[in-house]
Amino acid sequence: MMQSKRPVYLLAGGRPRDRGTTDPIIQAIFKESAKSSPTIAYIGTANGDNEDFFNRMAGMYMEAGAYRVEHALISPGGADLKKAKDIIESADIVFVSGGDVDRGMRVLREKNLVDFLSILYQQGKPFFGSSAGAIMLAKEWVRWPDPDNSESAELFPCLGFAPVICDCHDEEGGWEELKTALSLEEDNVRGYGLVSGTAIRVFADGRIEALGGAIHQYVRRGEQVIRAPDILPVSDT
Repeated sequence: MMQSKRPVYLLAGGRPRDRGTTDPIIQAIFKESAKSSPTIAYIGTANGDNEDFFNRMAGMYMEAGAYRVEHALISPGGADLKKAKDIIESADIVFVSGGDVDRGMRVLREKNLVDFLSILYQQGKPFFGSSAGAIMLAKEWVRWPDPDNSESAELFPCLGFAPVICDCHDEEGGWEELKTALSLEEDNVRGYGLVSGTAIRVFADGRIEALGGAIHQYVRRGEQVIRAPDILPVSDT
């Protein structure tokens, strides 16, 4: 029987700055399955289950040592959801791919898969995500119902397996979306900026560990969102 609530791994995606591979991070994720060559279920709702996305990510994880990466096809109107559930349930690890966070969550809700995934997480199924997929595994994110009106910003819930708020590979953009999200939160809420090539390991109680490099940290203080000290990695794994 699986353990309860394994750590969730949130990967920034993008190219690491100081090394040619994120393999140490991937190997740390694989260890969560207790298998050196795990099977991975791929969820691609954030990119409409784009086949090129899948092929690229599957190739990368196979090269890193995965035994098999299976596409749990969900987005298309005629998708076989029973087959998708079987793939997800039988896999050693579940990966949530990048794209658009709002789109990805909307599809999961429309297909009534949020509770299904939550049960698997509660039962101890390991999850990890990259870029938008990492944000989907976190607590919530920000959207603009009226893209021409910056004041329309609102928070919406994500899967919440990792009880944190984060953004990915926006170090060049100054983490503006992360800051906006935090401005809508309560006082003292923290948010994490995952620099390209880094990741965080998030425990069920909200503790985090930096992997692969320093993680930028912001916190809401009164009416401001301020930079807090970076979270430094203890090691690469």
